[in-house]
Amino acid sequence: MGKPHLYLVDGSGFIFRAYHRLPPLTDPQGTPVGAVYGFTAMLWKLVNELNAAEAPSHLAVVLDAGSHTFRNDMYADYKANRPPPPEDLLPQFPLIRDAVRAFSIPCIEEAGVEADDIIASYAKVALAAGYDVTIVSSDKDLMQLVEPGLDLYDTMANKRIDREAVIEKFGVPPEKVGEVLALMGDTADNIPGVRGVGPKTAAELIVQFGDVEGVIAGIEAIRKPKLKATLAESINMARLSRELVRLKDDVPLAEPLDALGLRPPPPAPLAAFLGKHGFKAMLAKLSREGGDEGRAATAAVQAEQPKFVHADYETVTTAERLHAWIMDARAVGVVAIDTETDSVDQMRARLVGVSLATAPGCACYIPVDHRSGDGLLAEKVDQLGLSEVLEALRPLLADPAVLKVGQNLKYDMVVLRQHGIELLAPFDDTMLLSYALDAGRGHHGMDELSAKHLGHTPISFKMVTGGVASAKADFSQVPLRAATDYAAEDADVTLRLHTVFKDRLWREQVTRIYEQVDRPLLPVVASMEIAGIRVDRAALAGLSAAYEIEIARLEGEIHEAAGGPFTIGSPKQLGEVLFERMKLPSGRKSSKTGAWATDVTELERLAESGIEVAAKVLEWRQLSKLKSTYTDALQAQINPKTDRVHTNFALAATTTGRLSSNDPNLQNIPIRTELGRRIRHAFVAAPGHVLMAADYNQIELRLVAHVADVPELKAVYAEGGDVHALTAREVFGEVNRDTRARAKTINFSIIYGISAFGLAQRLGIDRGEAARYIDLYFSRFPGIRNYMAETINAAKDKGFVTTLFGRKCHAPLITSRNQGERQFAERAVVNARIQGTAADIIKRAMVAMPPALAAGGLGARMLLQVHDELVFEVPEGEVEATTAVVRGVMENAHRPLVELSVPLGVEVGTGISWGDAH
Repeated sequence: MGKPHLYLVDGSGFIFRAYHRLPPLTDPQGTPVGAVYGFTAMLWKLVNELNAAEAPSHLAVVLDAGSHTFRNDMYADYKANRPPPPEDLLPQFPLIRDAVRAFSIPCIEEAGVEADDIIASYAKVALAAGYDVTIVSSDKDLMQLVEPGLDLYDTMANKRIDREAVIEKFGVPPEKVGEVLALMGDTADNIPGVRGVGPKTAAELIVQFGDVEGVIAGIEAIRKPKLKATLAESINMARLSRELVRLKDDVPLAEPLDALGLRPPPPAPLAAFLGKHGFKAMLAKLSREGGDEGRAATAAVQAEQPKFVHADYETVTTAERLHAWIMDARAVGVVAIDTETDSVDQMRARLVGVSLATAPGCACYIPVDHRSGDGLLAEKVDQLGLSEVLEALRPLLADPAVLKVGQNLKYDMVVLRQHGIELLAPFDDTMLLSYALDAGRGHHGMDELSAKHLGHTPISFKMVTGGVASAKADFSQVPLRAATDYAAEDADVTLRLHTVFKDRLWREQVTRIYEQVDRPLLPVVASMEIAGIRVDRAALAGLSAAYEIEIARLEGEIHEAAGGPFTIGSPKQLGEVLFERMKLPSGRKSSKTGAWATDVTELERLAESGIEVAAKVLEWRQLSKLKSTYTDALQAQINPKTDRVHTNFALAATTTGRLSSNDPNLQNIPIRTELGRRIRHAFVAAPGHVLMAADYNQIELRLVAHVADVPELKAVYAEGGDVHALTAREVFGEVNRDTRARAKTINFSIIYGISAFGLAQRLGIDRGEAARYIDLYFSRFPGIRNYMAETINAAKDKGFVTTLFGRKCHAPLITSRNQGERQFAERAVVNARIQGTAADIIKRAMVAMPPALAAGGLGARMLLQVHDELVFEVPEGEVEATTAVVRGVMENAHRPLVELSVPLGVEVGTGISWGDAH
């Protein structure tokens, strides 16, 4: 038998390496486990590699038990400047201890001392007992311990640190490293050392004088006056530092050496640990590498988690079975529900079936309108009738004792309302739960969430529809067994995701944003989508015709200026015409494609320098987009049953909490140009009604004034003054039409973190002048600069920023090594905190609006939400009363959750059209 070899793993080094190497992860219980996963993988790899190479006989992981040790009693400021561990790392420390024990490896820690002291004590005893010792760490403090029979192993660099390596690093042998460390100090541990003495000087002094006491005794022999004076002033600190870096090697051993014997990890506890935290890849590794015992342990753990067994899903085709499922849902008090339709357009979709799930693996599909064959030959298959199923489900979906769970539940609400069914509270939406927890960390579609949180890839829609694109596929043609597998699985996945997310809400402190902002919005937005907004088809057709004439005119003028026809809509051809045929100056090419850049920035640069053809191309592009995206497309999107356009509001599409609009997008209609405003005039009120537009006035600037605590801005808003005039006076020294316009641009640009280059482009000035304006602005309003810096630092520390209501806006790229990505993320977090709070406020206004209007006996309906604006359809005789209610709700929407030090201003206008309301 060979010489015993003890490996001592510096657990703290593993933990922080693991934390910073991996992205944020959560386990099925919702606990952060990124560091746990990385630590477990590193420990497993270490054990495997060591067994293959040296087969150590003994091994232990050593951890810090707490932050207070005897060194703090010796020096109160020891490690005082260390920031606290990241929020999401704190709950992982106990799980890392569980991981070590799952490998049946001793996990040693001791209150009052540090892991380094425990390592030093074990090393001393082991060496005396004839062991070889390897410390798994690259910590410079532990290099003091290197001696014959003891080395360090740096797993990251895969290299051994022996006596020669220590001498090469410090210029002194290991037994003198503590002396060098004492003189040079350590900013990370807040060890004072001697001010101005770095590693090189410290090593030279120790080589010359032997140790710290020798340096102190020989101060008079030091020739450099400044160093001599510094050392003379720092004698006490040098002696203190020497004691702080000295490793305590007489800590009583918590476990005797014999108890540290390394043996293969018993598969059962390791499998249980891996399964509990969702480490599926490592569970598979244990099954592959753990022999029969490992496979058995893995199988036992996996058996505890209900599998997705499609054959277990039921196709409900009788009233008896339908009522059995309804009774089951009422008995357990929760049911996941999903509707299957023949269209993504919720207002035109035909209901094909409904799926339910009452427990993991326990789900069914209830077909109501499946067909066999096409056209006149289509036959209905064996299924219950639509009205019978809906009438049976109606009480369940309205039952206040049953929690209804859905994924993108708004869609199901709208579809069910088209059939006279209300899905009433209590309800939860897994998409919105994911959004509240992880906005900015990925998408929130069911398939992605299932893969990420359940380790399961659901059946794709294309798979059951024969590969047909979803927009054209007809789910009613899918055979019932395949439809059941697909639809019931959706409900099953949704219910399992709900379990994962619900437990995370309180752990990650986002319960308020979900329960008081996002979830209550679901039925409100569903009602808005159903209401739609009336559009004047003739007006749109007239605009399309006018735009077409203008587009043709511009094409002729562009071709003439360019010396011949070409495809204006082709960036490649446009670039060649501008920079090769016309020889325009300063063109730039894409590094990837080699094509000339013809984006809006480039064309605006050319237009501002007097190149008329560039200005005409910009106008051509705008008109072409308005025609294709709005005046043509909106005519096709008018619902023939309602004579209205019904947009779809996406509730989980932005990082900041803002809603977005699509099919059609009614939030991006240009408002600053006459052409854009003409499109808004095509949105009209129903007969006997007017449209009302209620807009928060400068809400983001008001929030900046509050959050950044800018007295000057708060005073202006309190008095109802002109904030742009204030900025003009502070930055330019005078207020006139030009300086106020520039001040307005500066105000709105700076809160989005604009650079001097960006501001220069917007104002049409050189970068130096723009930089001067920004510096001047910050000198006048220093609170804004401080707010921006604090926000960026907080995001770098936590990985997210929060709105005033507690919404988390994650920014994974905030610590990116890529400068462009990092700077983009910094601008985004500065904006997100303000824009996100504004989004929360208008959402709360939307939730409060229907009951307030109903309490006033008013018939107004909320139709649209566009950034900071709400659009209503109001009976002509109720304008005054509705204005008062709308203004009151919007001005107080933040209360009682948040109090602001500035008032919220609301501007209200009315008119026959949306354009007139402005």
